[in-house]
Amino acid sequence: MSAGPQVPPPGEWHGGPFGDRGRCVLAPNPGLMTLDGTNTWVLREPGAERSVVVDPGPLADEHLDAVAEVAGQVEAVVVTHHHLDHTEAARSFAERMGCGVRALDPAQCWRSDPLVDEEVLSVGGLDVEVLTTPGHTRDSISLLVGADRSLLTGDMVLGRGTTVIVHPDGDLGGYFDSLARMRALVTEGRVETLWPAHGPVLADAAGVLDHYRVHRRERLAQVEAALSALGLGGSSLPADAAEDPDLPRRVVEVVYADVDESLWGAAEWSVRAQLAYLAAR
Repeated sequence: MSAGPQVPPPGEWHGGPFGDRGRCVLAPNPGLMTLDGTNTWVLREPGAERSVVVDPGPLADEHLDAVAEVAGQVEAVVVTHHHLDHTEAARSFAERMGCGVRALDPAQCWRSDPLVDEEVLSVGGLDVEVLTTPGHTRDSISLLVGADRSLLTGDMVLGRGTTVIVHPDGDLGGYFDSLARMRALVTEGRVETLWPAHGPVLADAAGVLDHYRVHRRERLAQVEAALSALGLGGSSLPADAAEDPDLPRRVVEVVYADVDESLWGAAEWSVRAQLAYLAAR
């Protein structure tokens, strides 16, 4: 098995300033799926008045007050994907700050146009490039802060552990493609650090992305082995295996036997995505 990246343990992540252009305000919504809470990112060029706020998070007045204090004048609210722990406060915070909400999914936008792949958001000298990175969800995006060689990853890469891919909105094939796209940015020298939407900042972008790819491939091999043991290896896997009411749990019981059973529900979501990927090959 591959070793994961070294990160601060739970309870020791509190957000703060990173690079010259990023500041993380940690939301008070810790949990099994949100880790320490949602990281709301405020992006601003040094010395500029206007900022971009990414993933305002939950409707928590104290948190939003803290974000507003850090953000100053806000040009736009951007959400990395549609999950509620990122978007719940998006519209109300945008109304408060007198701006719109932008997202890849038009349904998440408010008084603004949807984002477009490779679009550059320019605000007061700050340039942030939008990258479509589906996998965790269909509408997942990442944001490249090139001047800081940093990539906001949303939930595609987490500061601790690995992300959940929930079938059918999540797609493993797309996830592998998005990881490759992120890794290419590192190879090109454009990214050194990952700024996730949950958990600590990750200084070794290359190591983390390589670990994510290896981890997914290892899990996929374990799922294939479990299917073979169940007599469903190779071409015998039904095309609709991901929709089977019982098969994903049977696979989880084999592959995730060493994982706390409280996490088996999330593991079953990922297994369904893996089954869909294998059935489509």
